[in-house]
Amino acid sequence: MELVHAAVDWMISFAGSPYALAALFVFAFWESSFFPLPPDPLLIAMAVGKPESALWYAAICTVGSVLGAMLGYLIGLKGGRPIAERLFKQERLDAASGLYRRYDAWAVIAAAMTPVPFKVFTITAGLARVNFKRFVVASVIGRGLRFFAIGAAVFFFGPTIQRVLDQYFELLTIGFLALIILGFVAVRYGGAYLHRRNQDTESGKKGKLLG
Repeated sequence: MELVHAAVDWMISFAGSPYALAALFVFAFWESSFFPLPPDPLLIAMAVGKPESALWYAAICTVGSVLGAMLGYLIGLKGGRPIAERLFKQERLDAASGLYRRYDAWAVIAAAMTPVPFKVFTITAGLARVNFKRFVVASVIGRGLRFFAIGAAVFFFGPTIQRVLDQYFELLTIGFLALIILGFVAVRYGGAYLHRRNQDTESGKKGKLLG
């Protein structure tokens, strides 16, 4: 928990630097392919510091994230399952694969808007060979809705958001970190459930064949 908190603080430290825009793009790009933390804290800090540019920051974040998602898709497509298994636990792969089998590109939109680690879904999308055009469109929709919601909130309610952040920053930080952890937990246990269900299904099929 302390390590994650330190990483978030380090990310936010770029908000006041001359490299803030580049850092926002890079963090958004990384998070969609291999970086564990989402760029939301930096986006919020930059938007609050300059509310009139909040929507512009959201656009930069969205573009970086979608391009990173395309890289993640390529990693899964070209690297195949051996690469995916080295990057993620089996439970996470089972969870993402199960969602793709059931919902296809809709799973990308859902993952893009939630604290669930997005890179798990981008890489698994390539592994599952989800239609690339649908994948990109879903990424744009999901990431755009998420980041522009943040940007719009700061753009229209800047001073109010600033006061809330000043007063409840620690609680919001803890809540944000809790959402990240819950995202990882959801993928882990969701994958374990799908893995057990697949095993039960296969056992049932074998039983019918033997019967």
